[in-house]
Amino acid sequence: MARPEILEKTFPFALRWERASLLMSLLLLVVAFLVLTPLGLMVFNSFQIARPGEPVVYGLEGWRKAFSSPGIVEAMTNTFALAVTRQIIALFIGGFLAWLIARTDIPMKGSLEFLFWLSFFLPALPETMGWILLLDPKYGLLNQFLLYLGIFQEPPFNIYSFWGIIWVHLGGSISIKVMLLTPAFRNLDASLEESSRIAGASALGTLFRVVVPLLMPAFLVTTILGLIRSLEAFEIELILGVPVGLHVYSTKIHELVTWEPPQFPPAMALSTLFLAVLLMLVAVQRLCTRGKSYSTVTGRGFSVRPTHLGKWRYPAFFLVLFIAAAITFIPMGLLLIGTFMKLFGFFNIAEPWTLENWRAALSDPVLVRSLWNTIAIGLGTGVVGVLFYSMIAYVIVKSRFRGRAVLDFLSWLPWSIPGILMGVALLWTFLQTKIFLPIYGTIYLLMIAMVIKSMPFGSQLIKSMLLQLGNDLEEASRICGGGWFYTYRRVIFPLLFPALITVALVGFISAARDISTVVLLGTGRSRTLSLLM
Repeated sequence: MARPEILEKTFPFALRWERASLLMSLLLLVVAFLVLTPLGLMVFNSFQIARPGEPVVYGLEGWRKAFSSPGIVEAMTNTFALAVTRQIIALFIGGFLAWLIARTDIPMKGSLEFLFWLSFFLPALPETMGWILLLDPKYGLLNQFLLYLGIFQEPPFNIYSFWGIIWVHLGGSISIKVMLLTPAFRNLDASLEESSRIAGASALGTLFRVVVPLLMPAFLVTTILGLIRSLEAFEIELILGVPVGLHVYSTKIHELVTWEPPQFPPAMALSTLFLAVLLMLVAVQRLCTRGKSYSTVTGRGFSVRPTHLGKWRYPAFFLVLFIAAAITFIPMGLLLIGTFMKLFGFFNIAEPWTLENWRAALSDPVLVRSLWNTIAIGLGTGVVGVLFYSMIAYVIVKSRFRGRAVLDFLSWLPWSIPGILMGVALLWTFLQTKIFLPIYGTIYLLMIAMVIKSMPFGSQLIKSMLLQLGNDLEEASRICGGGWFYTYRRVIFPLLFPALITVALVGFISAARDISTVVLLGTGRSRTLSLLM
């Protein structure tokens, strides 16, 4: 028979664990509802072949049309070629730049990192227009300058091409890699690198033999998230690819949705391929990280001494500065120039400059309202998203909850639906769910949509950071009587703070920039700046 004092000590812990399991189960149910409802509607409606307004009829006609539509094979080939090429280039450049900023002694590291944040803030549509102003084959400033010098007989650069699309995407892709990988590099204990250097390894040898393997979860998550986002990229491909017949997966889906009448079943059927690709990528990620330890932050002493580059310190600094300035100030400057032009891209007309564009914009009450809506939706998405995603990631990595594998899988699913179809699926979900009807047409509905859409990014990034935290920190808290929520709030949360700030800011920026997800959910009251453009 157990002694009374042991029962007294055991009962509060058992009660806390039962309460924690209940909260985790509730979290799983909420995530399942938010994710599976729009996904289920997407799959379900891919078999609905009747036109809007007609009686419901089910069949496989949508699937037949989807995979027999002209150009679909070429579009899929272009999609994967663009995504893989862009991610390979961005991962090597972004990873190297993140290492230089976080783990070396180059000067002005904070300012350099800020430039990459600034680059990511640039909206995709105006940034693309800025690059068109520079690299258009007919009136692009750089092409015209090189022709004027007599260096080339024909315009050397064409933004409306495969490599033109890659180039415009690279600015944002490199920036997000630097933003996501820099906190991971900072959390790495320098004693591991010092041991490698003592053993005779060079700085680059230490980077590839010690640092990269330890940061494999962060690299895998960053790469997989980037691949998925690349596969569903839409705006840049629509502007630069469609005019020259270079279609991708998302533009073909857009083409089906914008037909008259809209071809939703074939579009939904095509979108199921995203789910298959997502399943493969998630399986690869889990296979590569299963059964291995990546803990670099423990209860022992933690060293963050930078790597000394010696004579390469300032060349490395100027390399980072050049790349950051090129992807930030060039499109930003060209974008600013375009705002003062009467006709965008035409310099050879009489009096090409004007202030009327600014006067009209600043005096437009719709613009002011859209600005406030954008700020409110961005802040709400960032704050709510951080709390929601960190709880999901904590349950997946640090708990013994039986449903954590299911929760991990569900957190990836929102990116299996392309943006415009996510908007359609969420519209159906919100209109058919009574609890959402009172907030339809308000900014709160757009906040919920963006929190769902950004779930894979936020939860998986925080998950990769949690994998770096040793279990002894939590065990010490529990020995002192702390429950899982107390441990999370007082131990885990402070250690994750840099990554959480990154997730919050990216959530804010994504909400401000997004067009495809919210275009069908926004109304006159909840219109954002991205929809106004």
